Amino acid sequence: MLPEAFTNRMRRLLGEEFEAFDAQYQLPRNVGLRFNPLKCATPPALPFLRDPIAWEKHGFTYDPEARPGLHPYHDAGVYYLQEPSAMSAAALLRAQPGDRVLDLCAAPGGKSTQLAGQMQGEGLLVCNEIVPNRAKILSRNIERLGITNALVLNEHPAHLAQVFPHWFDKILVDAPCSGEGMFRKEEAAVTDWSEDTVKMCAARQLEILSSAAQMLRGGGRLVYSTCTFSPEENEGVISAFLHTHPDFSVEIVDIPFFSPGRPEWIRDPAEGVEHTFRLWPHKLKGEGHFAAVLRKDGDEQGDVTSAVGEKLPAECSAFADENGLQLPQGKTVFFGQSLFLAPEALPCLRGLKVLRPGLQLGTVQKGRFEPDHALALALKQAKSILRLPADCDELARYLRGETIPCDASGWTLVCVDEYSLGWGKCSGGVLKNHYPKGLRRV
Repeated sequence: MLPEAFTNRMRRLLGEEFEAFDAQYQLPRNVGLRFNPLKCATPPALPFLRDPIAWEKHGFTYDPEARPGLHPYHDAGVYYLQEPSAMSAAALLRAQPGDRVLDLCAAPGGKSTQLAGQMQGEGLLVCNEIVPNRAKILSRNIERLGITNALVLNEHPAHLAQVFPHWFDKILVDAPCSGEGMFRKEEAAVTDWSEDTVKMCAARQLEILSSAAQMLRGGGRLVYSTCTFSPEENEGVISAFLHTHPDFSVEIVDIPFFSPGRPEWIRDPAEGVEHTFRLWPHKLKGEGHFAAVLRKDGDEQGDVTSAVGEKLPAECSAFADENGLQLPQGKTVFFGQSLFLAPEALPCLRGLKVLRPGLQLGTVQKGRFEPDHALALALKQAKSILRLPADCDELARYLRGETIPCDASGWTLVCVDEYSLGWGKCSGGVLKNHYPKGLRRV
């Protein structure tokens, strides 16, 4: 069922390897999940887990017959479902606590949430997506995994390059591509594929990469990745970029699990292309990926105006004190009635399309504070906590939006086992359900 032109190209490129490559498409696709270190220091033992993923310490394959997206731990942000080879790009970027990091093509959020785990709530993570509907999905995943230091934008890369010149320490460009590594996952990836699409994607990828280059500080690291096998979109894009950006070079990174790039598959390959990476489905447990680690020369550092924070409202401070909450450090920012706690490094947001400037704390209405669902997901402790086992009836009822018995009083943090899940308000032995209506199960 693969496109004939794609099959012919891969047969020509791979030669004797083609039969092993082609045989993978007769097998079930590779599936994986990555535990969220912001939620759990040690991955919980789950019956559907299989093998650890060598290039991502929090990653595992799982039983393809299982449906971990229906487990309450998924609702609590304990893990993110992510194809194993897609975990390679963020692993190669190696974000550190305190970094300023940009994920330029971030939806649906797999790589952003992986970077957030590396940063441990410190520094600034800017997650951008140009397509509005996809940007909303990205924002919801940032919320679900309890991430506190992320700014979610819906912008064109060229506009961001004007706003953030030479400013980021690290940038990830997981570029929109022809999606050849998605053939076993999405039928549309097969039907939409064409050689013209490959050429169009390569031109767009080079444009995006050039915008990213303008935003990286001197000495910074940039990872470019795709989920396609096309030389035009992989080694070809990197070579074209290096030929026009002499201040960049391919960084040599020793990853024994990955295969080297193939400079012989393109015309006029740039120096260092052989040190890029290909992840082949017939050589590891993944659907396929390409990645290049680039380093920018020099020490140029841009200056961006910082956002001005506001005073934390007394209603919010009182709520935190009364309920034993420890809020993360940050700047208080109002978006309408919604109160956010933004990272200290938050830049001025004037002129930007912002979906989420940090952690949404809640709203202040008529002298009282109403906590947001995002705050619950980011918490580990509260004065009043109701812990429910993953397989109990009360938890299933809570996720459906029903009331459940509760001996506490006032605002209560509902947890599945030890993982925060949402809010409830207890009175008279009953917990009034505050789980968002849009997330409730049928």
